[in-house]
This record gives sequence, structure tokens and C-alpha cells, in this order.
Amino acid sequence: MEKINPDLILDINNDISDQLVLDEALEVVKACFQCGTCTGGCPSGRRTAIRTRQIIRKALIGLDEVISSEDIWLCSTCYTCYERCPRNIPVTDVIIKLRNIASRRGYMKPPHTAVTHTLAKTGHGVPLGIVKGEPDNNWSKMRQSYGLPNVPPTTLSHPETIKDIQTLMHNLDFDKMVGFVPESKDEKQEKKEKK
Repeated sequence: MEKINPDLILDINNDISDQLVLDEALEVVKACFQCGTCTGGCPSGRRTAIRTRQIIRKALIGLDEVISSEDIWLCSTCYTCYERCPRNIPVTDVIIKLRNIASRRGYMKPPHTAVTHTLAKTGHGVPLGIVKGEPDNNWSKMRQSYGLPNVPPTTLSHPETIKDIQTLMHNLDFDKMVGFVPESKDEKQEKKEKK
């Protein structure tokens, strides 16, 4: 286990551990006895520098550096750590909670911000590549080859729902957190005219 050098600890903040255990389901995180099963079984840990046990330990002792760390963004949320944990600690949920705290403090990573912008513009976290009024692309052709409509019955079929998504984001101040500004009617018209 990597030892935390006390000389490198700049700030201990109970705010992090307090926010974690505010959620009753995460109260059990205090039962972690640092066995390392989460880190040993982590699929992301085989390819990245993530050390799940260290994230949990830093969160529990309230080290602010855990919030600004790249490590919390390396988790693929596969729940392997939770499935293998001998204490049934919802490790993945703790990491998600840490990401939420980090996001509120302005530490969201650019790729995650980009996903939120795609969601706000299209209603999908992953773009399907279908643009209304343009020729079919590989995704829509593949859908058709399986006998499916080229446009799925989602926000692509119901563009009016995009406004609902953007309203929800605005009411939660999520749009401000991720820096999303919806296009004005003039900007939309300009794009149409350029095509």
C-alpha cells in the first residue's frame, strides 16, 4: 500500500468525508479496513494509475487533493470493486459522489463536460451521427439493415424534448456548472442558412 507522506498533506478537510456520509447509503464507507480488494480487482487499474483503496482512504481522512485528482475520473463505474468488497462498501458510489463534489467545485474534466454539452444539444450522451435533413450515415444504415427505423424513437424523433432537457439543466444550475449556453434562435437560423 502506498504510504501517504505526512509532509505532503497540505490540507485536511472534514467537508469531504462529511459530504460522503451525508448520504445514508454511503455511511458504510467508514467500515473500510483498507484490504485492497477494490484496487486488486479493478479493471481500470490494470491500464491506468487508479488506486481505488487510496481514493477511499484520502476521502475518509478528508484530503482535499482527492477532489482535484485525476484518479476519480479513471473509474469506469463497472462496480467490480463493490461486487468483491468483503465489507459491501459501495466503492463506485463513493467515487461517483466524489465526482459530484469535484464537479461542483469546478474540477470536471473537459471530456466529461463535452458529454454534457452533447447531451444538452441532442439528448444523447453519445452522438449517433444522425443530422436531420442530411444523408444517412453508417449508424442509420446499420439500423436499417436490422429492420429498425434509421432514427431511433428518442430525442432524435422528438426534438421538442431537447428544450425540456435544457430547461431541466437550467433549473438545476447544471448548465452553469458545465458552461453550456443554448444556441439562440438567430444562431440556429444562421447555421441553417449556411447549409
